[in-house]
Amino acid sequence: MSAINNTVDSQLAIHLESVGKRYKHFELKNVSLCIPKGTVAGLIGPNGAGKTTTMRILMGLVTPDHGTVRVLGQAISTNETAVKKEVGYFSDDMRLYKPESVSWHIQFVKSLFPSWDDEYADELTRRFGLIPEQSIKSLSHGQRVKTMLLLILARRPKLLILDEPTNGLDPVAKYEVHTEIMRVVKDEDRTILYSSHNTQDVEQICDSITFIDRGQVIASSDCSEFLAKWRRIKVVVPDGWHPPALDGLGLDSELNRYRVLTTSAYTEDVHELLNRSGAAIESVEALSLEEIFVQSVIRGRG
Repeated sequence: MSAINNTVDSQLAIHLESVGKRYKHFELKNVSLCIPKGTVAGLIGPNGAGKTTTMRILMGLVTPDHGTVRVLGQAISTNETAVKKEVGYFSDDMRLYKPESVSWHIQFVKSLFPSWDDEYADELTRRFGLIPEQSIKSLSHGQRVKTMLLLILARRPKLLILDEPTNGLDPVAKYEVHTEIMRVVKDEDRTILYSSHNTQDVEQICDSITFIDRGQVIASSDCSEFLAKWRRIKVVVPDGWHPPALDGLGLDSELNRYRVLTTSAYTEDVHELLNRSGAAIESVEALSLEEIFVQSVIRGRG
């Protein structure tokens, strides 16, 4: 069994199994998450859902009360130093030294990581429009985010853990950050875990998506599978009609003889079963990822 587990872990960049952490007013509840190497995974949830706690656990900054945490095939609890050399972590509460320059930070981080890529660092400096001699305290919020990403990316980490990296950025800065992340994605040896409460940010770059709310994983799938399986169905029904008992089918609204249904398990068979129930289908619409996220949260809370 251990040999099988080792083989599985060697293929995974992140492996969380039944991880929990209890605080006074919040609890992370048995979170399980498997992210294969070379993929981009999105972690979507409302503010306070548990995204940051999950990422802090992955970085060894928070010790879980129970569960298994393995990063790049190693247990974070016993190999934290070795793991962190291979992981680039971004969080909005990380701080740079305000009196020092961008160049000072580059030299400092370079001295700590043998994997530092001078050529790539220079390229990022140009692309992000950063001035090496400029002090951190004189930078805008967007420029500070770009500086932090430069310091992370130029190390060439095997795994990127990005906690709300575009939060508070203007549209141009957000585009620049996403463009650079997309360039990193082209390297199939690197893995990214990207958290956000903005589904549009995640949809642009992620292969798979996990929805988290109130400390629990409520849905997890490939992005394309989410979009393929969710539909909104508008029907006209006879008096006394009740929705058929179908997995994933929910009633959203009703007005006179009109009903709006959503399903998370759409197939052509749904049409036949609704017709048998007496419902006349008026339209079938695909849902956006944001609508799927909202529906998943509402159903999870219900």
